[in-house]
Parts: sequence; structure tokens; C-alpha cells
Amino acid sequence: MALLAPPAPPPVLITPGPYEVSYGRIAGRVAAGTQMVIVSIDGRVVAKRDIPGRKTFDFHVQLPQRDVRLTVSAIFDERRRAATSVDPVFGLPRQAEPRGPPARNSEDARLARTVRSLARAFPGTCGVFVQDLRNGAGAAWNAGARFPAASTLKVAIAVEVLRVLHGKPQSGSRIDRLIRKAIIPSDDRAANDLLVWLGGSKSGGAAKVNALFRALGMANTDMYGGYIVQQGRIPIRTNGQPSFVGKRTTASDLARLMSSLNLAAIGKGTLARRYRGGFVPSDARFLLYLLAHTQVSRIDRFLPGATTTLQKAGWIRTARHDAGLVYWSRGSFVAVVLTWNGGGVSSSSDVLAGGVGRAAFLRFGRG
Repeated sequence: MALLAPPAPPPVLITPGPYEVSYGRIAGRVAAGTQMVIVSIDGRVVAKRDIPGRKTFDFHVQLPQRDVRLTVSAIFDERRRAATSVDPVFGLPRQAEPRGPPARNSEDARLARTVRSLARAFPGTCGVFVQDLRNGAGAAWNAGARFPAASTLKVAIAVEVLRVLHGKPQSGSRIDRLIRKAIIPSDDRAANDLLVWLGGSKSGGAAKVNALFRALGMANTDMYGGYIVQQGRIPIRTNGQPSFVGKRTTASDLARLMSSLNLAAIGKGTLARRYRGGFVPSDARFLLYLLAHTQVSRIDRFLPGATTTLQKAGWIRTARHDAGLVYWSRGSFVAVVLTWNGGGVSSSSDVLAGGVGRAAFLRFGRG
């Protein structure tokens, strides 16, 4: 009686992982005797690579800009094959994958004029920062002014939690559920629970997040304890700028946080360097995945469908903000728009954020 061949061992995927963004890099290990690797997206074959005699694979495919199920099959011979699937993975354009911090920062004069015009037309106080993540060109308006930060700082809470965990939370665990709730629907109580987990109390956790801000050079941002689940103190206006007690940030600081997170997805930039080994690329890609599924968006209000925006909004009665990373087939940029109006914000805040996003795309997307 002929002996049955042992089952073929499936490939081991290094990247991407589940609940992560991916720029299309497919990397992993295969068992000896593997002749070919086949990659499928939602059941459709998109790539084949011959790898006779090799035990690893590492190449790129173009992913749709949405959640997908990715399957990698190892082919041994006509009868023996094994597959590994991972899902969901949120696809981003391969061309938008960061390569490192821009060599220099410079003002784009044309974009600066447009941003200035949009900001001056806003019926309140605003702060704006936009920058092309490829070449460092950008524009700013009132980018150093302090605003009540609202929920934008929940991104930093999630960064600190992932850093302390030394990896993504186990799917379905309490911390996993809390991070998702704090980021996607922007739940205040979940954010407070994460602060308590970090530091034993909301103020203790806030102190740890503030240490993160200092490490990233965010000198004008302060966590200032937990979130008031019910509406808290309303800011008042003094000398044309917001005056308030509580969480604060600036457009330039939030842009620094978002840009650092973008670079950390490939293990580069201030965040990855400062916490090397503690905040790894898969952590960044997990948090970026959550930002791709947030339920409130403003920066992308007037952007074309070919773009993808990962963002975190924040809002109280008198302030409405958005901080986002915008990706498309030829690049990416960061955009932060903070708005405040003592009489209560309105749709004009959303229009401003959308106008800034559109202006940046029209300028940066030309090349």
C-alpha cells in the first residue's frame, strides 16, 4: 500500500497582518520544496512568483483601497499546495508607501495663498497645517495657536497603549475592544478606561500620554486628565483666540503626530526611533487601520473617490477639528484643520476642512 504524502505546510506571513493597513508588501517564509507562491485577493489571483530553492518571499502587489481578504498559497507540485489567509487588510496605494522623512520642509507659495484665503473667510478662529509627505512642501495658517483638543488626542492614547502592550492587542480582548471604541466611534468612556489602564487613574494615564508628546516634540499639546463624558466647560473667547481649561493642541503638533505614525508603519521617523522595539511597524499599521474606519470625516469632504483618508476628528460645542493622512496613487499628504467659534461651530468648519483637503490634493496631486 502506497504511503500518503505528508500534508504540505502552509506559508508563514510576516506582513501584512490582520487588522492592518498594507501598501501591498507580501513577505513571509515557506517550507523547503516550495516552487511557487500565488497571491489572491478576495479569491482573485493577482500575482505568481517562482521561488525554487528559496525559503522566503518578499514582493509587492497593488491592493484595492478597501478591506480585503488576502491569501498566499505555496505550490510544491501539481498535487501539493497549502495556503494562508489573512483578513481584513486595508489596502493603500503602493506608490504612497513612506520612504522616510522629507529631506527638507518648504512653503508652497501657491497653496499658502489658497489656505490663507480659506482661513480668512472662516467665521471664527482656525489653525491649518498641510504638508506633502514626499517632498516636505506645504502651507500653514495659525498652526501654532492652541485649541481645545477634544477627541484628536485619542490617537496618542492608542499609541501609548500599543507601546506599553509591546504589540497589537489580542483580537476580542478588553484592550482591543477599548481601543476600537475610542478611535472608531470616538467613545469618551473607552478612552478614559484606557487612561486608567495605563496609569492607574485618568490623570496617571494622561501623564504617560503627555510624556509621549514631549518625546515627539509636541510642546504645545497637553492631555489634561480624562474626558468628561457629559458636556464639560465651554471655552470663552479672549483676544480673538480660544481661551479654555483642558486638553489643548495645535495644528502643527497634530500634524507631527500623524506624520510620525505614517512613518512608523515602515519603522522610520521619530515615533519608531524614540520607541524602537516598543512601538513596531505592525502597531502603527493596526492604528492606521482603525483610522481608516472612523465614523466622522471632514478633510475628505471634497476629495475624489480615488483618494483614501485616514483621520481622527474631534468636536465639542465650540470646536470642530480633523487630522488626516490622505493617500492616492502618486503620493500622500497630512492635513490638520482646527476650528473654534464662540457661538458654536457650524457646517462652515466642515467646509473649511474639506476646502483645505481639496486645495492640498489639487496642488500636491499635480506631480
